[in-house]
Amino acid sequence: MMNRFEGPGAREARIRYLDGDFQVTSPGSFVRCAVTGESIPLDELKYWSVARQEPYVNAEVALQRELEAHPELRVRKG
Repeated sequence: MMNRFEGPGAREARIRYLDGDFQVTSPGSFVRCAVTGESIPLDELKYWSVARQEPYVNAEVALQRELEAHPELRVRKG
């Protein structure tokens, strides 16, 4: 299923992710979530990793990726 960002003429942007901001290095209308592959319109992009230079579709996915990269962050029970 195509969304409004995947039509003919829609281009995936290239982004440099910074602390609290990002810089478009190659113009486009969206980026793809590094975990889910979903298109994220640039005006809705809120979650990314500076260290991994990856965008995420939402906070839950960003946390999931962070815990995969740093399992020691998981809270141990018991």
